[in-house]
Amino acid sequence: MKLRIIFAMLMSFSLSLVMSGWITFLNMGAQSNFFGIWINAWILAWPAAFIVAFILGPIIQKLSKKIADTL
Repeated sequence: MKLRIIFAMLMSFSLSLVMSGWITFLNMGAQSNFFGIWINAWILAWPAAFIVAFILGPIIQKLSKKIADTL
C-alpha cells in the first residue's frame, strides 16, 4: 500500500504540474502573471490527479499488462 501511495503522489504531482502548465500557457500565453495562475491551477489539479492515479492506477496497470501480452 505504501508503494501505491508514493507512486500515486509522484505520478499525480508530475502530470498535474506539466498539464496545468501546458493548458495555462495555451489559454493565456506568456503573460506577466503566468506563474501565479499556473501554480493556482496546479494546486487545484493535484488533489484530483492524486485520487484518480490512486484509484485507477491498478486498473490501468492490469489493462496495460493485458495489452502488452497480446502484442
